[in-house]
Order: sequence, then structure tokens, then C-alpha cells
Amino acid sequence: MIQIKNPSSCSGCTACLAICAHQAISMRPDALGFKYPEVDMERCVNCGLCEKVCPFYDTYVTPNILEEPLAFASRHKNINEIRTSRSGATFIALSDKILDAGGVVYGAGFSDRFEVIHKRAATKEERDEFKGSKYVQSELATTFHAVKKDLQNGLKVLFSGTPCQIAGLKAFFGKQQHENLYLVDIICHGVASPSVWKDYLHFIERKEKDKIISVNFRDKNIFGWSGLHKESFRLQRKGLRTYDYIFYNPYMLRHSCNVCVFANTCRPSDITLGDFWGWEKVVPGFNADDAGVSLVLCNTQKGVELFKSVLLQLHVIPVKLEDCLQFNLQAPTPIDSNRVAFEEDYKQYGFGYVRKKYGDVGVKYQIKRAIRLVKRILKI
Repeated sequence: MIQIKNPSSCSGCTACLAICAHQAISMRPDALGFKYPEVDMERCVNCGLCEKVCPFYDTYVTPNILEEPLAFASRHKNINEIRTSRSGATFIALSDKILDAGGVVYGAGFSDRFEVIHKRAATKEERDEFKGSKYVQSELATTFHAVKKDLQNGLKVLFSGTPCQIAGLKAFFGKQQHENLYLVDIICHGVASPSVWKDYLHFIERKEKDKIISVNFRDKNIFGWSGLHKESFRLQRKGLRTYDYIFYNPYMLRHSCNVCVFANTCRPSDITLGDFWGWEKVVPGFNADDAGVSLVLCNTQKGVELFKSVLLQLHVIPVKLEDCLQFNLQAPTPIDSNRVAFEEDYKQYGFGYVRKKYGDVGVKYQIKRAIRLVKRILKI
């Protein structure tokens, strides 16, 4: 049976939960809200499937992967799609293809209380909720079984998520290959604490004495796409907008993110999407309006064919892989020196304490932030 003795060895992909036919596994949160499998010994029959299905090893299976990913700079031809998307809206073109064929799309959205959860979309309106970054680890629950049911019903399915989630879904299906299943992962820097996110939202609502009605983790409307960073985070209240600056920091990442086995170009997906940082040196002028540009890696022939099928909706330029190897395509995000202390302080003293100690409170922080804002405005 699966036993997580070291939290760094579990990404929370839920493959073990999904594979257990006896419902002997549940996902239990730690102090930061990251979920880990827990075995009910009364239901467990010691079949060993939960251990065998775990994909979080450097020997994870990548059948049909190309010898080297094919890399592209990509932008949607519809500028409105770009402006409402995180980068170049390539995901919109890919998911439109599946939806137009009567299929469904899975991606990260929000609950009614803005908890990050995986959702199923059968329409483009439902799919639009998946636009934009969600830095918090999404709740998968029974998503893998829903994907399986859709495939059994003959639907085309596009599943998007972090590489560990993609690997978990592939491990759940095992050697069984599904022609109608298309897998799209993101270039991931790491997922942040669900519990801290929930506390953060409660803090803002108490502070402003108002309910939050929308969330945008990375808002292009402040400094454009190239200026995206944690200071462009936006919460919208009833008729008002609130900008706050603490939430995403590396000391609240899941432990497995700092040793991620998928932070390389050997991806578990058909297609990898991300921001094309450094585009100006590789494809000058391609993103002159600073609205956003996608980096696309086609990892399998299946991914190549899907990408080819949407080229009429995109502006695309082939690039060399070595010219677009951003950090998290080469190595996982290093563990922050404050990671352990942050978790202990959060467990012992709560959100208010860690916000003051690690967040955006204090004169020094405000001075540094003002300097960064001026530099971005002046572009220096």
C-alpha cells in the first residue's frame, strides 16, 4: 500500500486514489492544504496498485514521445482572445478544435468561493473559465474517472493541467492508449498552498468588508504581458477593484515542486504550453504590441497533428528548442530558504502572522515595490 513518508515524494496527482477499486484511499490535506493519500486499512486488500501507479519518479513512462520536442512561437489571430488569455491564446485554438468536434475540455477553474478546482467544459463559454494562470494547486477529486467516462462514451477529450497531473492521468490509464485523449501541460513553476489562498481571500473580504466577485492572478491590463508578475494580481469586488501583492511566493510551494521530475523537455503530454519569455531575441517583432505570445512544444506526433489542425487560427513561427529553454524546462524551482520556517509559522501562528513576516506589510517592502513600479512605467 502507498505510504508517503517524505512529502517531497508525492505531487498529489490522485492517480492512486483513482486506481483503487475498493475506495480505500482518500486525499487528506496537510497544514498548507496540500493533499496526500491516506489508506483505510479496513478496506485495503494489499493489491499494490496504488504503489505501482505512482508516476512521480524519474522513470515515468513517456510512450510515443518525439526524440526532441518541436518548438514554436504562437499567437492567436483574434486579438481579443489574446487579451483575455494568459499568453498567446494558443490553448483557445486547441480547445476550440476539440469543442467544435463535440468533445469536452478539462482545465483549472474556480469554485463559487474561488477555490481552484478542475472542471469539465462542454461549451466555449464554460471553457473560457480556464483562461489565465491559477497558481494554487487545483482540486482534482474524481476528475480522472470523469475523463474515463467521457472516453468510454466516444467523446474527444482535451485534458489540461500541470505535468504531474498529466502524468497521473496517463498512469491511471496505464498501457491503454486512447486515440481521443489529448494531453496539454503547462510550463509549471510550482503550485502554491490552497489553505493560504483561502485565508488570503478571507483576509481581503474582512479588510474591505465586501465580497470578492472575480480573480485574475496575472492581469495584463496594468503593465502589459511583459510586466506580468505578482504585482499584477487582481481581485475584483462589487464595482471596485482591489490590487494586492503578497500571495504568490516560492516559500509556499508544495514540497514536490522543488524536486519535480517533469521540469525538463521530456514531457508527459502531447503539447506543452507556456509564456515565451525572451521572444524578442528569437522572433523580433512577433509580440510588438506586448499582448502576449505562447511557447508551444509538440512532444508527440499526436500533438503535432493537433497543432497542425489549428494553424489557420494562429500566427506561428518555428524556433529552435535551445533558444527557448527557460529555467523550468531545465530544472525545478529551488527550495526557498524560508520554506520550512514559513510552514511552521503558519501552523503555529496563522495567516495574519505570516503575512506580516513574509508578505507585503512594512515600509521597506513598499519602498521596494514603488521602485519596481517606477522602473516598469519608465521601462528602465
